[in-house]
Amino acid sequence: MKRTPRVAIIGGGIGGATLAAALDHCGIDYRLFERTHRFGEVGAGVQLTPNAVTVLDELGFADELRRVAFVPEAMVGRNWKSGRELFRTPLRDSCETLYGAPFLHIHRADLHALLTERIPDDRVRLGTACAGIRHDADTAVASFDDGSEFEADLVVGCDGIRSTVRAALLGDQDATYTGHMCWRALVPVDKYPLPHVRPESAFWMGPNSHIVTYYVKGGAMVNVVAVKEHPGWVEESWTIPSTKAELLHAYTGWSDDIQALLGGAEDDQIFKWGLFDRDPMSRWSADTVTLLGDAAHPMLPFLSQGAAISIEDAYVLARTLAHHDADIPLALKKYEAERIPRASRVQLAARERGRTYHLPTRWAQFKRDARYRLRQLRSRNTVGIQADWVYDYNAVERMNQLV
Repeated sequence: MKRTPRVAIIGGGIGGATLAAALDHCGIDYRLFERTHRFGEVGAGVQLTPNAVTVLDELGFADELRRVAFVPEAMVGRNWKSGRELFRTPLRDSCETLYGAPFLHIHRADLHALLTERIPDDRVRLGTACAGIRHDADTAVASFDDGSEFEADLVVGCDGIRSTVRAALLGDQDATYTGHMCWRALVPVDKYPLPHVRPESAFWMGPNSHIVTYYVKGGAMVNVVAVKEHPGWVEESWTIPSTKAELLHAYTGWSDDIQALLGGAEDDQIFKWGLFDRDPMSRWSADTVTLLGDAAHPMLPFLSQGAAISIEDAYVLARTLAHHDADIPLALKKYEAERIPRASRVQLAARERGRTYHLPTRWAQFKRDARYRLRQLRSRNTVGIQADWVYDYNAVERMNQLV
């Protein structure tokens, strides 16, 4: 008779919380350990692309998602100075037909709350930071900063780019600063829509920098992500305060619409951080320990896939464990075989999009924009950031076929 395994989840962000939901969906026991003393995901907006929405719908979150999310009309590229449209990819009227699920904008805290509200209190230990991992072919033991330990059939590191589990598994190696710094800001909306912000996912592309804008909270706020190449070292933390003056100065000369939007931000809603990266890895697991999300494959934000790929990971891992629950090493082998090629391709594609958005000369920008126009003539659904292959991946169908 097969024995249901017990899983220790280290980290309660979006990846860890999705894994909890997926394990529960598959009838697998788990305990989630989170270093903070309460759930409350920091950050601002998340672009939930169809590949992520498909999984969340399968896990039973469809109604809640649509109540708190915003559905954009299109993804649009714009010139940083003139605002001229470079490409337009329809979203609202085509995503469900093309990919089986919509493209949604959601506040990160709203998504995190949906996921964590379903986790029973007796499955969670808050205020518990992982200090180390011991493992062999049969069990894994997580030790914590309060001196306690927890033995499980599998430990999953969902603890981010500076993962303690990853360091225990593969050695402690510093992430690489990419030379990009990033601001995030939330701009309140008194009356929707703002005259200078259309209901779309807008990519404003300029020399050595770009800005992404989109509505969240049903149109009550605009999320701003502004990336600029910066040679100096900038701390990775998402909670470094910035100011409206600093943000406006960084984007001097940009479109009047951008100036108006940034001028509406409030200082207590503006933060900055550095973007860090790691090269794709050939393995994520050893014995009875594995990794998920940024602990395995930190994503630069240029394809909006950090949360989405973590959500995919969580679902695939849970389904694989459910199918191979008597053989954890085999389950992890299957998990890696499905996820490493996918995540690695998205990691590298995100890097390349960052280069494309930041072309420094007018001639390079002209050639890029001409390619956009040509692709638009050929197919309106594959222009712009060329992410149709990202959105087309369906983890639910994949696992139905594989297991």
